[in-house]
Amino acid sequence: MERVHPGRLTFLTLPAGRVTLTRAALAVVVAGLTVASYAGPDRVGPVVVIAGVALVLDAVDGWVARRTGTVTEQGARFDMETDAFLIAVLSVYVAPTVGWWVLAIGAMRYAYVAATRFLPWLRQPLPPRFDAKVVAAVQGVALTVAASGLLPLVVTPVVLGVAFALLVESFARDVRTLWRRRTEPAAEPARPAVTTPLAFAGLWVALVLPDLRAGLALPDLVRIPVEGLVLVAVALVLPARLRLVGAIGFGALAGVLVVLRVVNAGFDAVLDRPFDPLGDWGYFSSGVGVLGDSIGDPAARSAAVGAVLLVALVVVALAAAAVRVTRVAADHRPRTARSLVVLGVVWTVSAAAGVHVAGAEPVAAAGATDLAVDTVDQVRAGLADSETFADEIGEDAWADVPADELLQGLRGRDVLLVFVESYGRSATRGSSYSSGVADALLDGTRRLSAAGYRTRSGYVTSPTYGAASWLAHATTQSGLWVDSERRYGQLLDSDRLTLATAFGRAGWRTVFTVPANTEPWPEGEQLYDVDHLYDSTNVGYDGPQFGYAPVPDQYTLEHLRREELTPGARDPVFAEVDLVSSHHPWSPPPPLVPWDEVGDGSVFNGTTEDAEPVDQEADPERAQELYGRSIQYSWETLVSFLETYPDPDRVLVVLGDHEPWSWVSGEDAGRDVPITVISQDDEVVRRIADWDWAPGLLPPADAPVWPMSDVRDRLLAAFSDVSG
Repeated sequence: MERVHPGRLTFLTLPAGRVTLTRAALAVVVAGLTVASYAGPDRVGPVVVIAGVALVLDAVDGWVARRTGTVTEQGARFDMETDAFLIAVLSVYVAPTVGWWVLAIGAMRYAYVAATRFLPWLRQPLPPRFDAKVVAAVQGVALTVAASGLLPLVVTPVVLGVAFALLVESFARDVRTLWRRRTEPAAEPARPAVTTPLAFAGLWVALVLPDLRAGLALPDLVRIPVEGLVLVAVALVLPARLRLVGAIGFGALAGVLVVLRVVNAGFDAVLDRPFDPLGDWGYFSSGVGVLGDSIGDPAARSAAVGAVLLVALVVVALAAAAVRVTRVAADHRPRTARSLVVLGVVWTVSAAAGVHVAGAEPVAAAGATDLAVDTVDQVRAGLADSETFADEIGEDAWADVPADELLQGLRGRDVLLVFVESYGRSATRGSSYSSGVADALLDGTRRLSAAGYRTRSGYVTSPTYGAASWLAHATTQSGLWVDSERRYGQLLDSDRLTLATAFGRAGWRTVFTVPANTEPWPEGEQLYDVDHLYDSTNVGYDGPQFGYAPVPDQYTLEHLRREELTPGARDPVFAEVDLVSSHHPWSPPPPLVPWDEVGDGSVFNGTTEDAEPVDQEADPERAQELYGRSIQYSWETLVSFLETYPDPDRVLVVLGDHEPWSWVSGEDAGRDVPITVISQDDEVVRRIADWDWAPGLLPPADAPVWPMSDVRDRLLAAFSDVSG
């Protein structure tokens, strides 16, 4: 059979080369879908179908090359690199569900190539081995089957483990063969032309990626990135050294922008807003903590390490791709210049005519530039907002009000500011779970009324969505709109008057009970200056954990009563109480036991703590059901507490912190959360009459809606008698 020796890229014009190039394009598409899956809804169907087609074509290109007599060394190497790239992409796709160790399958080929840079004897050519081709095919098939989810969860790691063992053995055999031949002259490093198409394709996809918050369609990748045209044009005129530096910087920036698109999409899904480069870095450590509550700390830390390695891989790979693209462009200046002119004309005409592909994004793409400019603008706006917020912190009409004029209308009463985790407007109406919650609220209204309580309810708009409860707490307490970590950090460094410090100044003992905290919480000292802080480590709880909540709501309330709300001679108490049994991930709530049996919490052993938290993304209907049940549990517990321990000198302000994630609350849930005042004192109700809140625990649909930042000032104004 004749062996063809084409030029560096001419092999791609051969029949087998076209098949392999198609496989490479499909692998790049799978890579794009993998990136999109990390940012939003899973694309398991398209990933499996496209990867399956690419695997089938893997058996076609070699057959075509042999039948047409066009076997080439470069074609064979390109085929191998395409296999390696597809396997690497599939391992990245599968890793979050199976384990980050799966990335070792995808990294094996690249680790071997890296080793050849330091061990020249590894560069020697190897005789073809049919079993090596079989092992490579096994990796692709095993990863594709794992991605499909067809296998039971306990079987999938075993299948991938066997595939990985076969891969290790195959590489070990090659290394052993080369070790025995190590005294032979070392071969030159492999020529880079075989990976050039992958470099072009990878950089192309990185530059044309749209805003992933709107999803990713395959036509979105069939566009022309103006940034790529500029990169190639500059490469044609710069000297080699400047071209290298510029390409590395360009590729690294492209990688950062890809990561930023994924992060923005993730923040949009969880918090209903994009990532703030100035203030949101703390969310990543918090996210690892929350993930650890779901899958365990070791697994969460491993996931975090895997994510960091993946980010580094994306940045380095795109930097290398940009270097390859500019080098090839400079080596083929006439051909590159002609192609550049054609693509430039197509881009210009498409931009002028507003041409779109299949209703997707415009053909003339400039998304990477737009994202970079938007990010710079966002940073500038953040810096300006920091100055504005500093002024807002300092402008406080209540800061200098004398202590004896503060909160006279609540003198002698215990005041509980109760946050119900993830309790949003969607819990009260318009959702699959709202009827159950509404029934619980109506029943609670009747029971509290029978026990002599008065209730008034409305809505407030939270500064956060889906998570970051501390922003809602800080907004309520400070009377400022704290909608970012940056603002939160500024507030912590200030001496702003909070509800806690106002009550403390006016003579109340101030306490926080924060059962979700498992570590020291400096905000208690920095911002709220409370007399005592209770968390999961110092409340004496000896029962099981239920889902996220290390302490169930019933124990939280009973412990607070025993420690702070006992009858007798004592200072009145102001307490912020966080009820966290409705925190995601949701699991069946614990039973409500008789209050005199709560004890140290061991009464809850053997109830529902063994139930696995639900994956709200994978099973949103089950998540919605359990979320609704958890809100019902929190309210039934609170109502039972007030019935069992009535106190005419107790006032409660109960509100949600934010809506649950969109997988549960829906895409258009908004940010309103219910708020309720509960008291047996008619004077308390009289003082808030001008709020126009409705009687009962269930706010009507047309109830007044305030910004959550109004709560502090409204409470201080209603219950303080300020002279002058």
